Amino acid sequence: MTDLQLTTRHERPIDAEQIERLHERAFGPGRYARTAYRLREGRAHRADLSFTSLVGTLLVGSVRLSSVIAGDVPALLLGPLAVEPAFEGRGIAGELIRAALAAGRDAGEGLVLLVGDPPYYGRFGFQPVTPGQLSLPGPVDPARVLCVELVPGILERARGAVRPA
Repeated sequence: MTDLQLTTRHERPIDAEQIERLHERAFGPGRYARTAYRLREGRAHRADLSFTSLVGTLLVGSVRLSSVIAGDVPALLLGPLAVEPAFEGRGIAGELIRAALAAGRDAGEGLVLLVGDPPYYGRFGFQPVTPGQLSLPGPVDPARVLCVELVPGILERARGAVRPA
């Protein structure tokens, strides 16, 4: 496999249209029914904590973080995370996740949540949330509700509904 000359940078306003097309290709129309989408719907993501990856001038990946409240604890919701299908398996998603988590930590945030695959996200420090500790809108498999503590011990204080900030 050829090494990519990958550049990961903060998302810029001019990226919005390309990111929307990427989401269409990666997730299709079903993305609007997902639980995580319901938490983000109609609200701006945190541009200061969102990143894109480019190969040359081609946008090949994107991750966004949005502010939520987990019980009474301010938190972030990771997603959507998308990589151009032709570029999957090359470490782009991992690079985006690491950049977003580092930015969240640097910004003084304490907790990042997502709905995803535990074996995949576990590589980045995400752990399952105890079933019943947090509730998300819509149907969600409790085993797929994951978090990473950017401030040790903060998850213990997060109990109840997860809602947009």
